[in-house]
Amino acid sequence: MSPAVASPRPPRAEGPSPAAGRFYRRVLAGLNAAGIEFLVGGGHALECYLGIGRSVKDLDLFMRERDVAAALRVVRERLGYGGEITFPHWLAKITRGRDHIDVIFNSGNGVCAVDDEWFHHAVPSSVMDEPVALCPPEETIWSKAFVMERERYDGADIAHLLHARAEALDWGRLARRFGPYWRVLLSHLILFGFIYPSERARIPEPLMRRCLELLEAEMRRPSARRVCRGTITSRAQYLVDVQLWGYEDGRLDPPGRMTESDASIWTAAIDEAASRPVGADSMGEAPA
Repeated sequence: MSPAVASPRPPRAEGPSPAAGRFYRRVLAGLNAAGIEFLVGGGHALECYLGIGRSVKDLDLFMRERDVAAALRVVRERLGYGGEITFPHWLAKITRGRDHIDVIFNSGNGVCAVDDEWFHHAVPSSVMDEPVALCPPEETIWSKAFVMERERYDGADIAHLLHARAEALDWGRLARRFGPYWRVLLSHLILFGFIYPSERARIPEPLMRRCLELLEAEMRRPSARRVCRGTITSRAQYLVDVQLWGYEDGRLDPPGRMTESDASIWTAAIDEAASRPVGADSMGEAPA
C-alpha cells in the first residue's frame, strides 16, 4: 500500500507589492476618516469566509451608488489619487500608477445593486490593520451566481461558500435576493449536491422543494416571449442571440437596472474578437 499523501493546500496568491499595500491602506484609512461607508469583497472576503488565509493581492470595495461620487472626491482631493467612473451602471476605479482598486456599486449585468441590506448584514473584519466590514456571504453568493463567462465562472466559489457557511446562511434572504431568477439559485444548489454528495442535506429541503414547485409550474406554462436571459450571465457569449436571432436582451428587464445605453457601453468594452457573435460569418438565422 502506498503511503498516504496529504492533500495539497490550494495555491496562495502573492500579496501586493509594498507600494500597492501602502496605496490600499491609505485609501481604506482615508475613506474611514471621511465617514464613507464601504465593504470589502472579492478574494479577501472569500478567503476569510473559507478560512484559507487573509492575503490581499487586490482590493474590491463595494458601496452604495449614492456614495461613490463622495468617495472619489476623497481620494482625488485628500489623497491625490485618480478616481473615475469606469462603467456608469456598476463600476468605478481608484488608481495610483498601475495599481487600482475597484469600487463596485452594482453587478456588470445590473442585477445586484449594493443597497442598505448589504451593510445591515456585513461582517466586521480588518484589512492591513484598518477596520472594515466584509460583504455578507448571502450577497456574495448572489452576485457571484451570475458570473458564467467563457473566461471566468464563479461556480466553484459558490460551492465553497455553501460548504463553509451553509448552517449560518440566511436562506430566506438569499432566496429573496434571486427573486424571479430563482432558476440560477437552483442550478447552483443542484451542482452543490453533485459536487458534495455527502453534504446534500445541508441545503434546506423546504427551499429545494419550493424551487422544484416553481419549476413544475413553469413547465406547465412556458413563456411565449422571445427573451434571452443568457446576457445576464455572460456579456459576450449570448450576443448572437440578441444581435442575430431576434431575442430580446434579458438585462433590460426588471429587476435589473441596465439601460440600452449601459448594455451598449458594456458590450463595446469587450475586445473585438470576443464580442463578435460566434458563427456570425456563417450563420444568419437561429437554429430550429
